[in-house]
Amino acid sequence: MMRNFVMLADGVPVEPLLAEIDSVPGVWDRQTGRQRIRVQREAKAIPLRGLRKSRIQGRARRDVHESRFTTLSRSFPLAIDFIRSWAAKLDADLARARIVSLPPGQVVYDHVDRGEYYARRNRYHLVLQAEQSWMRCGDEVVSMSPGELWWFDNKLSHEARNEGSIDRIHMIFDLEPRDGLLGHRDRIVGDPSRIGTPVLTDSIGPRTA
Repeated sequence: MMRNFVMLADGVPVEPLLAEIDSVPGVWDRQTGRQRIRVQREAKAIPLRGLRKSRIQGRARRDVHESRFTTLSRSFPLAIDFIRSWAAKLDADLARARIVSLPPGQVVYDHVDRGEYYARRNRYHLVLQAEQSWMRCGDEVVSMSPGELWWFDNKLSHEARNEGSIDRIHMIFDLEPRDGLLGHRDRIVGDPSRIGTPVLTDSIGPRTA
């Protein structure tokens, strides 16, 4: 059984969520902050919930707990409803959220999500579109498919790449469990046989810009 990944659901209807994205002209180019993060520089993002800048107060962004809905999130009611429904299902509080597109052949580089913010929250990926959505976390690798919702341990070294011919689009969101317990090792929903088995892999390694 995998330790670092758990598939919580499959068969999620993603077509309405993709249609919602397509309904907003030029949405992928409205916010470019993600490209300024070195390990995320090859991805584009639609921020739905972000940190509350007024509460930074000298702290590093990774230590800021407070978050709020973005102005852009008003164009994505279906996405917000999905995140809210899972927060209720898991008895957790909403935190940061975004929709991320990784073009074919591009990479999210090896990194660890450090800081007080991440230490208290679980990370989830809903796969909206992908042909081969490869991801490594620790010593485990999965290939995610559209309609699957995954938890993974982002406190470990992790990386991703798009080995397909179309954009890899994930909705990524964080939830803070009200009981303070992180992880989902005993909460699998769906067909566990599709999760796969751990494999050892080398990291992608550095790439020059």
